[in-house]
Amino acid sequence: MKLPVIKKLVETFTREELLAAEEALMSEASPAIPVEGDDEGEKLTHILAAVFILDEMKARGVDYLTALRTYTSKVRTSIS
Repeated sequence: MKLPVIKKLVETFTREELLAAEEALMSEASPAIPVEGDDEGEKLTHILAAVFILDEMKARGVDYLTALRTYTSKVRTSIS
């Protein structure tokens, strides 16, 4: 997971574009938008993180960094 890639996705694409890219990757197709990552799994991780962050920003009215902290906290909790 590369935070600069996630930030770029959040700042550049809409939720709908990101969801379409997720669907493309899940169908083993190439997404219509450029998504950086070493492999499909990392690309999917970046997209899912960006969608979560956009949703969090909208639902809670928080900024990018606050939403990112919430996401990374959830990831750390799920790993431990």
